[in-house]
Amino acid sequence: MTSYRLSKGGGIDRAKPLDFTFDGKPMQGFAGDTLASALLANGRQLVGRSFKYHRPRGILTAGAAEPNALMTIGEGGRTEANTRATLVELYNGLTAKSQNRWPSVDFDLGAVNSLLSPFLSAGFYYKTFMWPAAFWEKIYEPIIRKAAGLGKATYEADPDSYEKCWAHCDLLVIGAGPAGLAAALTAGRAGARVILIDEGFALGGSLLSEMEQGATEQLAHTVAELASLPNVRIFSRTTVFGWYDGNVFGAVESVQKNTATVDPNRPVERLWRIAAKHAILASGAEERPLVFGGNDVPGVMMAGAMRSYLNRHAVAPGHSTVIFTNDASGYATARDLEAAGLHVAAIVDSRPDAPPKWTGSARVLTNAVVLDVKGGKAVKSVSVMSNGRAETIPADALGMSGGWSPIIHLACHRGAKPVWSDAKAAFLAPEKQDGLTLAGSAAGLGSVEACLGDGAAKAASALQSLGFSNASAAFAATADKTIVSKPLWRVQGSKGKAFVDYQNDVHLKDLGLAVSEGYGHVELAKRYTTNGMATDQGKLSNINAIGILAEARKVSPADVGTTTFRPFYTPLSFGALTGASKAKHFQPVRKSPLHEWAKKNGAVFVETGLWYRSSWFPKSGETTWRESVDREVLNVRKNAGICDVSTLGKIEIYGRDAAEFLNRIYCNAFLKLPVCKARYGLMLREDGMIYDDGTTSRLGENHFFMTTTTAYAAGVMNHLEFCAQALWPDLDVQFASSTDQWAQIAVAGPKSCTILQALVDEDISDAAFPFLGAKEVSLFGGRLTGRLFRISFSGELAYELAVPAGYGEAVADAIMEAGSPHGICPYGVEALGVMRIEKGHVTHSEINGTVIPTDLGFAKMVSATKPDFIGKAMLSREGMVAADRLSLVGVKPIDPATTFKTGSHILAKGATPSLANDQGYVSSSCYSPNLGSTIGLALVKRGPQRHGERVTVWNDLKNEYTEAELCSPVFFDPENGKLHG
Repeated sequence: MTSYRLSKGGGIDRAKPLDFTFDGKPMQGFAGDTLASALLANGRQLVGRSFKYHRPRGILTAGAAEPNALMTIGEGGRTEANTRATLVELYNGLTAKSQNRWPSVDFDLGAVNSLLSPFLSAGFYYKTFMWPAAFWEKIYEPIIRKAAGLGKATYEADPDSYEKCWAHCDLLVIGAGPAGLAAALTAGRAGARVILIDEGFALGGSLLSEMEQGATEQLAHTVAELASLPNVRIFSRTTVFGWYDGNVFGAVESVQKNTATVDPNRPVERLWRIAAKHAILASGAEERPLVFGGNDVPGVMMAGAMRSYLNRHAVAPGHSTVIFTNDASGYATARDLEAAGLHVAAIVDSRPDAPPKWTGSARVLTNAVVLDVKGGKAVKSVSVMSNGRAETIPADALGMSGGWSPIIHLACHRGAKPVWSDAKAAFLAPEKQDGLTLAGSAAGLGSVEACLGDGAAKAASALQSLGFSNASAAFAATADKTIVSKPLWRVQGSKGKAFVDYQNDVHLKDLGLAVSEGYGHVELAKRYTTNGMATDQGKLSNINAIGILAEARKVSPADVGTTTFRPFYTPLSFGALTGASKAKHFQPVRKSPLHEWAKKNGAVFVETGLWYRSSWFPKSGETTWRESVDREVLNVRKNAGICDVSTLGKIEIYGRDAAEFLNRIYCNAFLKLPVCKARYGLMLREDGMIYDDGTTSRLGENHFFMTTTTAYAAGVMNHLEFCAQALWPDLDVQFASSTDQWAQIAVAGPKSCTILQALVDEDISDAAFPFLGAKEVSLFGGRLTGRLFRISFSGELAYELAVPAGYGEAVADAIMEAGSPHGICPYGVEALGVMRIEKGHVTHSEINGTVIPTDLGFAKMVSATKPDFIGKAMLSREGMVAADRLSLVGVKPIDPATTFKTGSHILAKGATPSLANDQGYVSSSCYSPNLGSTIGLALVKRGPQRHGERVTVWNDLKNEYTEAELCSPVFFDPENGKLHG
């Protein structure tokens, strides 16, 4: 047994035993334990296997930087992989499984990889998997995919709920160690709105690992006072994972991750977006490992982690412990171990002189280093070199302390670069950042007294800048007397593998190889060796790696620099990111202002992006959707129909230069569009391809109203904003999205004018309001004002009436009432689709990102007189003017009884079915009740030149072959007689 529970001491509640299992074996801990401390108390040091070599690995730390003790927690849909045992609060019934091993963690066949380690050095995959090329898809990729990852996600649905919340405060304090508690207490007493956050389930940070009774009592009093202040909110079990613009911080709170019985009425995790006027980062510092042979053997642990397990959880690291240190921290661990009655075999100090205050029993070896640790699944002995003399010390545990690195990740999430400090032997974040102040160990301080004073002083200063003139520090400022030693980046002379990144199996020689092969830049070395990747993102390994690279390159760590710090600080569950947006709440539902009107008229709805659109309106006796759609189409062509088109994107465009702006946005002319007229426009991308189409109406000299495709509303708005701000900032033009402000109703059919005239006060006859007219109109005797557009997507005499959204349903009812004597009926998007195909009108089925205006028969819409517009320069490329481009045609079956599907390919008559003989494809198809057959639009090579040609429409998925004829895309009313009434 390498570790065990002490009979007394610690912050655990021995009156509350907790049962749990590890790899199916029953174990017991106490309330106040973490999973890691409970495993150690049960004598379980070997908890996992390393990623590449499958070496035995034990618990190394006591916090968020843990690289080894990654567990799969829970069962069924609550299974959560890659969870740090050091952060898991023990609860009754917890089930934990080790990862990355088979068949068991004690006997792992993957350990054979250790024998292959000479061939698996840094960058081996770049060198190995390049040849032969045919092996990549057949051999290499399947093997790599199978080996990738650590834990395995469950395929079962997560039964729990999550939520997202906002919070606002004057001062956000991140970290509840000495500096954080002092800052929160100072702000709380000043009356400021304070939020105090800590990732642990108990507040105190490093104070929880102190033995002194006075420190324990002071911690209890401070926490009690904070809890009593109504202006202070305390979030434990909460991690701040990112710092964003506007001084908004992202945090995830574990609400029910510490229980086996989940309340279904509460979330298990809550994602917080916290808007803070100011924040204090008191995240502490991370103890650095030392790099020597065998430093990954289970039983080797950070010295500070040993103190935490000893003093907080009453767990001893072993029977006989060696401490390897280059600073005073190792001596503090040795002191506490001896005070608990445990044997410290030796303190191995790399410095030439030992601290004069050491009065403990353990012998001190100065100018000494640990060369190697002997043992496989547990420490057996330690090889030491002291002043040129080698000796072997029997031991079953080794604590190491290589200095401390401030945890500054959050302070660098918005672009700030860490700065190397020789005095602190660490990277520090820039002190002056708007909205954020670092305090305590995160600012490079070492002693508890100095951290308390610094946290209080930084909070008082921040509050005074926010207007809290009464803010005074809760603790007195104290000079930091901590002596920082010169870093020891690596031990020379080790025979065993000396690991830098435990999780990714990156050892000392890997970094040396990276430098020798030209990958010594810190970003290149990271990717070449994989140091600092995976779930811990280098929290424990990066600083040592930088120091080793600096030595190899013979430069300072300042010259090497760090890799880029990015959110998330620790892994975040998809559940927390998703929040309530799952199942039917996966995305918000958008309902048009006419949704209820369509619903009471019997509409069947279809999801179109976020919108629910009325698809068709079945009547009694109609058994298929086709019956309803055919009836709607025929009725609109004969009488009239009403359709909800409110989901179209709507953008108001204002400004002295609005016309000039649109002239540059569209490929056709808009500069001289008269007031009260609409025009169909084509918007191109920079590469000349059509981006979107729609109508734009000029409602005033400097006021235009643009409609866009429903799905492209947001994209077009972003495009316009970009053009105005980045391309032509000198133009006077402004935009406002008004999609949700207007209910827009299409009324189409030969009787549409008669029906609408009953509502509109002005004359809307063909003479007074011709095709493409657009103006504001009075309705219902002046009781309502709307906008009327004489435009048609159906090819019929048609209008679109826009009224304020709140009046949409009432106006639609009024139109139905006025149209009742004329046979009006509601029609949906399916009937609209049939009518637009009959007329050869295109949608994004044809405007698919690969077509230019000429392809769709819009060559004349490309202005030859405009000096420039977006996409103009690219329209003359060789490929754009190729004779065999896919172009729009109509397609109809030779035998009206046969049919074809959208997506089918076009083959020349008699050609062998193959993609090599592919001539194009059907982009849209429908059954036309007016023509009595299936019809379609297709994009075909040299399409307009092939009208009348017989082809084969080939659907390989359905094994269908339909003889068809290419024709004009306008199937119905080619003279547009109905359009003009």
